[in-house]
Amino acid sequence: MINVILADDHEVVRTGIKLLLEADPDIAVVAEAAEGTQAYSLVAQHKPQVLLLDISMPPGQSGLVACEKVARDFPDTKVIILTMFAEPEYLLYTLRGGAAGYVLKNSTPEQLRQAVHDIAAGGSYIHPTMASLLAKHAGNPEANDPSFQQLSSRELEILQLIARGHTNKEIGERMFLSVKTVEAHRSKIFKKLHLKTRADAVDYALRHKLLDL
Repeated sequence: MINVILADDHEVVRTGIKLLLEADPDIAVVAEAAEGTQAYSLVAQHKPQVLLLDISMPPGQSGLVACEKVARDFPDTKVIILTMFAEPEYLLYTLRGGAAGYVLKNSTPEQLRQAVHDIAAGGSYIHPTMASLLAKHAGNPEANDPSFQQLSSRELEILQLIARGHTNKEIGERMFLSVKTVEAHRSKIFKKLHLKTRADAVDYALRHKLLDL
């Protein structure tokens, strides 16, 4: 039996995916989470073979952070990213963060169940559409700019919050960081991305669709 934890901030999505997965008698959804911190705690409790994780959950508790932490602290639990984002940049970022698979939300039920089986068996799974895009991306010199892939998951979330207009104090309170730590992260982010002002950060986040995460 393959034990799975399902993390998505929409209950109706979780319900539908659970039904699709458990149509396979070899898959059991043992717990559900609505955000990244809860997903991490449930992995610690249940030690499942697979965590099926949405990228797009509340800032400060997103799937990006949860993926990185689970991959680091619970290597026996393999993370499958489940998302609507069909951009190779997001795929590369999540793979660098420790994800073992990347499945689009428009996948067929068979593709979703196959991904769970492949990854539980120690393999990997990339949605066919993404595999094709990744090949084109690799062959395009202009696409090889690392861009936001240079950022850690925490830096990426701070960039999102800066772009949404939050002050350093508000970001610190939201992420349980001191103002000085937030300022240090902000300085590193701006240096890595060659940004100078908050307006630059907003423009960058909009152009790279980071406010949708």
